[in-house]
Amino acid sequence: MTAKNQNYRLLEIFIHVFCWILFFGFPIIIAQSESGSINWSAFMRFIIVPASLFSIFYINYFILIPKLLFEEHKKKFLISNLIIIIAFSVVIRWWNEMHIQPPPPEMIRHNPPSKIIFIIRDVASMIFSAGLSVAIRLSIRWNETEAARREAVKSMTEAELRNLRNQLNPHFLLNTLNNIYALIAIDSDKAQQAVQELSKLLRYVLYDNQSMYVPLKKEIDFIKNYIELMRIRVSEDVTIETVFKIKENSQTPVAPLIFISLIENAFKHGISPTENSFIKINIEEDDNKIICNIQNSNHPKNVTDKSGSGIGLEQVGKRLQLLYPGQYEWECWLSENDTVYNSHISITPKN
Repeated sequence: MTAKNQNYRLLEIFIHVFCWILFFGFPIIIAQSESGSINWSAFMRFIIVPASLFSIFYINYFILIPKLLFEEHKKKFLISNLIIIIAFSVVIRWWNEMHIQPPPPEMIRHNPPSKIIFIIRDVASMIFSAGLSVAIRLSIRWNETEAARREAVKSMTEAELRNLRNQLNPHFLLNTLNNIYALIAIDSDKAQQAVQELSKLLRYVLYDNQSMYVPLKKEIDFIKNYIELMRIRVSEDVTIETVFKIKENSQTPVAPLIFISLIENAFKHGISPTENSFIKINIEEDDNKIICNIQNSNHPKNVTDKSGSGIGLEQVGKRLQLLYPGQYEWECWLSENDTVYNSHISITPKN
């Protein structure tokens, strides 16, 4: 049992004890004489009704509700309560006959109320006690069911996120290795440098990003290393501009690798081997938001180019929905002449 559940259980017990102490205290007040002493004989006469209500409440609470009502034996539950209420009604009548003496005839000024009135009153009280027991147990069961549902949803979400991340890591590495492979044929020195840069990225991808969230500073350092790796393979005809405006050593939590697929996409579609190209990456940390704007020249890859599978952008959308429901905006659009591709993400991180 967790500390939270234990505290809730103790609170529940305290409420039960406190309420019944108050309830059983009424007969003591009624049995108190003018001098302040308690007439215990009178107390015993009045205690039978609270004791009956107490018994019916907990017979239902611990036995009938969990074993009959919750097991869908509703008819047995109702019949059992009917038998118990009739039995306690008989006991109350017998108890009153034994302990309550009728007043002398000369003290009776008018006709006393019929006994049936008292029987109806006692039965109504017992039905109310049984109903209160049902209401409380149903409320507790609903809370437990809702907590279990939330835990199941949380577990499913975490499992799906782990699955997405496990897919994303190989996808990212495959794209990076493709880039290094292309470099080997062009410039072996740059390829060796790229391998060194890749080792830095591997440490982050394989070890540092296993948490649900990472500090923004770590994620930005990873992005910077990735961009430097990409710079090695691009020609001088490609302009790469980056702006990072975040708090110094920012610990703002952010989902790892949430922006890298967009940056990969910019390098994949934003660079032409024959035309001037550009990529602009701007990531800023506002008071309560992380804003990522990426702009690149639009040079869609040829249909024969099989590098990448498009899985990265699809996963960005899924991860945003799972991790930041109602807390993000993501827009992608082409300029009017289809020459510039824009991507904008705004995230409100969880505290």
